[in-house]
Amino acid sequence: MAEKLAKSFIGLFGGIAGSMLGKYLIIFIISLFPILELRGGLIAASLLDLPMWQSFLICFIGNILPIPFILWLINPLFRKMKKLKFFGKIVTWCENKANSKKDKIENLKYLGLFLFVGIPVPGTGAWMGCLIAALLDLDKKKSLIAAILGVVLAGIIMLIFSYGILGRLF
Repeated sequence: MAEKLAKSFIGLFGGIAGSMLGKYLIIFIISLFPILELRGGLIAASLLDLPMWQSFLICFIGNILPIPFILWLINPLFRKMKKLKFFGKIVTWCENKANSKKDKIENLKYLGLFLFVGIPVPGTGAWMGCLIAALLDLDKKKSLIAAILGVVLAGIIMLIFSYGILGRLF
């Protein structure tokens, strides 16, 4: 699924994919978005034949950029949005989605957040992990560190699969 979404984004921004800067911009933008995040960015980077370590750095920055905003601002933003009928439904959906996954983080706290963000399976990642951390009212600074370390772990795992590192070793 992530590969299909990454290919769609590449197609959407295809006009700028002709230049190296354009390719890096595509993977940065993909890494900013929920669902795809760094995982989708690294898949797109490999599809665009971009250098591995530069791509990792750009995707990493793109993925961690929203984390502080989610941790520090999502609860006040959700409180204001709940007062509006249309946005209230969106907030309720987001909270229900996060609450359905919170048991993966709730018991282990920051280790759980690290693993939730770091193991790249569908429905996990920095966006959802930080939303859950905010809703659980975990310490923001510790959550920030756990989420960033989780993004690093996810990046290493995705490099192995996206760039075929295992195939090169064996």
